Amino acid sequence: MKLRMKVLFALLCVTGIGVILNGRVLRGLAEYALPEDTSPCTKRLSEDDRRLMHCFNKSVEPFLSANYSLPEDAFNWWKRLQVEQRSFRAYTETVDRLFEIIPPSPGLTEPSPDCCRTCAVVGNSVNLNGSHYGPDIDSHDIVIRMNHGHTKGYEADVGTRTTHHVMYPESAVDLDITTHLVLVPFKILDLEWLMKALTTGFYGKSYAPVKSNITANRELVMVVNPAFMRWVHDSWLMKKGQYPSTGFMVLILALRICDEVHVFGYGADKDGNWSHYWEKLKNKKFKTGIHPGTHEYGIIRKLAEQQKLKFYEGC
Repeated sequence: MKLRMKVLFALLCVTGIGVILNGRVLRGLAEYALPEDTSPCTKRLSEDDRRLMHCFNKSVEPFLSANYSLPEDAFNWWKRLQVEQRSFRAYTETVDRLFEIIPPSPGLTEPSPDCCRTCAVVGNSVNLNGSHYGPDIDSHDIVIRMNHGHTKGYEADVGTRTTHHVMYPESAVDLDITTHLVLVPFKILDLEWLMKALTTGFYGKSYAPVKSNITANRELVMVVNPAFMRWVHDSWLMKKGQYPSTGFMVLILALRICDEVHVFGYGADKDGNWSHYWEKLKNKKFKTGIHPGTHEYGIIRKLAEQQKLKFYEGC
C-alpha cells in the first residue's frame, strides 16, 4: 500500500510540474508572439515598397534647411530651368539670408509604423467638376493643394481644408495662418521674392506678374530642394521633358512623407485637354508644354494599379 501511495504521489508531482512548465511556456510564447497588424492604413508603403520605388532615396532631402548644402552639380542643373545667370555663391548667400526669416528646418516627421498619416494630393484638373470628392478630401490629415487651386465655389468637389499649399512666385496666392506655404523655386529670384514678399515687399520683375506681398505664416514656410526636383526628373521621369510638373513633384513628395497617399484632380479631360476645374479652356490645342504630362499620368496610373496609392479619376 505504501509503495502504491509513493508511486501515485510521484505521478501527481510530475503532472503538477508539467502543468506549471506548460503554463510558463505558453506565457512565454504569448510574450514573444508577433503583434497583430492593427494599422488603420490600407495603402501604406512598406519599407520594401519604398526601397523598390525611387522614393526610398533618403540621401536627397525633399526640403531645404539651414544645415543642408546643395551640391554644385544640382545647382548647375537647376540654374538652366529658367536661365539663371548668377553664380553658385550667389545662391548660397541668398539661402543663408532666407533662413534668417523662415524656420531653419521644415520640421518633417518621417512615415512611422505606429501611426497612419493620410494625405490628399489635390491637383487642378477639370475632372474634379461634378466629382463630389470634397468630403473625402477634407477627411485626410494632410491636404495639399497647388498654384491657383482654390476652394470657394467648388467646395462640394474639392473640399475646404488646406494644410499645405505649393506655389512659385508667378502662381502665388494668400494663405491663412494655419497653412504651410511650400515654395518650389526655379531661380534665385524666387528665393528673393519669398523673403521680400513676407517682409518689405517685392518689386522685381519676372516673366509674369508676381505679388509684391503675400499673406502667409512665415513660421510654416517650406522650400523644396532643387536637388529633389532634379532627382524626380532623373529617377522617376527618366529625364523626359525639361523638368517635372509641380503636380508630379508634389505627388512624389507625398509618397516620401506620407503613410498613405490619395490622389485627386490629375489628368486631361475626355477630349485630351489639360484644363483647370475653375476655368474654361480657350486654347483647345493646349497640352502640357515643357512637362511630360502624359508620361507623368501613366506613372500615376501604374502606381495606382500596384496599390501604392489610391487614385480618384473624377468625372
